[in-house]
Amino acid sequence: MRRRTNPRRTAKPQPIGPIQTYQVEGLTHEAKGVARLQGKVTFIEGALPGETVAAQVTKAGRRFDEAILTQLIDASPYRVEPPCPHFAACGGCSFQHLVNEQQVTAKHAWLEGQLRNLPMRQRLENLTDAAFGYRRRARLSVNKVKGKIVLGFRGKASSEIVSIDRCAVLTVALQDVLATLQHALSEDALATHIGHIELLEDTKGISVVIRLTAMVPPSLMQSWQTWAQDNQLALYWQAPKSSKAEVSPEEMRYYDVAGLRLQYHPQDFIQVNAAMNDKMVAQAMAWLSPDKQDVVLDLFCGVGNFSLPLAQHAHSVIGVEVQDSMVNAARANAQINGLENVRFVAADLTQADTLQNTASGLLTAGVTKVLLDPPRAGALEFLDSIIKLAPTQILYVSCNASTLARDAEYLLAKGYRVVKAGLMDMFPQTSHVETMMLLQKKK
Repeated sequence: MRRRTNPRRTAKPQPIGPIQTYQVEGLTHEAKGVARLQGKVTFIEGALPGETVAAQVTKAGRRFDEAILTQLIDASPYRVEPPCPHFAACGGCSFQHLVNEQQVTAKHAWLEGQLRNLPMRQRLENLTDAAFGYRRRARLSVNKVKGKIVLGFRGKASSEIVSIDRCAVLTVALQDVLATLQHALSEDALATHIGHIELLEDTKGISVVIRLTAMVPPSLMQSWQTWAQDNQLALYWQAPKSSKAEVSPEEMRYYDVAGLRLQYHPQDFIQVNAAMNDKMVAQAMAWLSPDKQDVVLDLFCGVGNFSLPLAQHAHSVIGVEVQDSMVNAARANAQINGLENVRFVAADLTQADTLQNTASGLLTAGVTKVLLDPPRAGALEFLDSIIKLAPTQILYVSCNASTLARDAEYLLAKGYRVVKAGLMDMFPQTSHVETMMLLQKKK
């Protein structure tokens, strides 16, 4: 007979080890210090390379241990006091205790490791901007804990919400709105009907999107509309079970890039770092260098962030995006900016045969260059379809270096070479890395 197990029995918690002294040798991508004790690797939360620390193992494994820092015995000269009082608890940032120049150095070294199997003639370039006050969009969680309204971000390795009244990486204007919003919600009936709140700053100004979990009285909504007017911001409501807030054409948002004005729905994707987006688009134009003989295919084009600047220089541009609403916005943006040499197609590029089915039309168009900015999963499913178009250059913008390395190896095997690549520090104080790579078809 099978042995019955008690469903109420739980595994014994891993015993916490004794406090021991470690010499920290390196840093992981998640900003954990790497040390060795008796030959075994230990990852230490909060430790930096070159430091001597006392740490306590919280999780033991066969290959490595995980530990928390209990005492700094000999601190790194690059250690700084985190400017945010919520740094230790909030899950948003992981690098605030390390001076920004060394953050970029650490990310650069990690990216080199990810791309180590690719033959590259040039060293990786770094594209950077302000270390704080850069984030123009944020999503805040709302909850009620012990009778108190909590507004903030998820905690580190936790689903609990850390109450936030200031956030050092948000733009100054959004930091002010956050503080005002925290106060307004503290004793208001609306708080218990909110799923989350989105803050946004763009060229048009500041806006707040409130996602409701249940409908509220019109009088309560009107009082919040008055609050929004008093604070000179736009307020949008996302109804329960709706995928997006209803927004009239006059209420659409917009931002400027490369001398163009791009309109979008307040919940459409845009880059959260405006200054870095300007630099990224400028670098893409310089690297791809489109001219009046080029037909450029822009995959995952969004509302035209790359497509429209490309259209200013190329013979023509074809943008492909999965969301109909963003395709419609991109078409409107082309019209707003007087660009008639760009067209947009709605298609799901994550389906392997999507680009293949439209390849004949693209071949007729005579695509010479391709720009793609895929999601984290990369572009492997449709790389063959791109190769069949035989573009002379492919500019790959990536938010996941591992899938970029995989896709680049595939393109190298199909007759391309890496011309240049670079790190883009789109999210300072975090471990996230964006990469741009230019590949050239071999003659």
